[in-house]
Formats: sequence, structure tokens, C-alpha cells
Amino acid sequence: MTALTLKEAKALIASAEKRADEIGQPVNIAVVDAGGNLVAHVRQDGAWIGGVDISINKAWTSRAFDIQTKDLGEDSQPNRQFYGIHATNG
Repeated sequence: MTALTLKEAKALIASAEKRADEIGQPVNIAVVDAGGNLVAHVRQDGAWIGGVDISINKAWTSRAFDIQTKDLGEDSQPNRQFYGIHATNG
């Protein structure tokens, strides 16, 4: 497995920024490597400051459980396998 480069992380961020712009929702975007280490983060103008920590932790959790963040959101609802995950790991 090759390491995720900063150039690749920036490309992922650019793609996510494009989508956020399309839907008119400024967001925080975090990219982690295979070990869950932060490679890059961006907070778009107008995105919540409180979302910085959330986006970084969500990216780490996604990697730790090998699950897409979209699926993680769905699976963390009541009566789903990851319900309560928001209260783990500090």
C-alpha cells in the first residue's frame, strides 16, 4: 500500500469542495491516511468552526472502522450497529 500524498489529499479536498459548492453548503473537509493520521484539512468560508474537530474525528473513525463517512452516518442512528459511537474515544 502506498502512502497518501498531500497532492492526492488536496485533490480529494478539491472534489469535496466542488460538491459542497454545488449544494450550497460550506463544510469542513478532513483527509486521513491509511493509519488514520491527518494529512489535510480545510474549513470553507462560512463552515462552522465547531465542525473542524468533528470532521477530523469523523475521518479517523471512518478509517478505523473501514467504513465510508456516509455509511457511518446512517449506521450511527438509533437501533443501528454504530449507535452511540459519538460518545466513544473521548
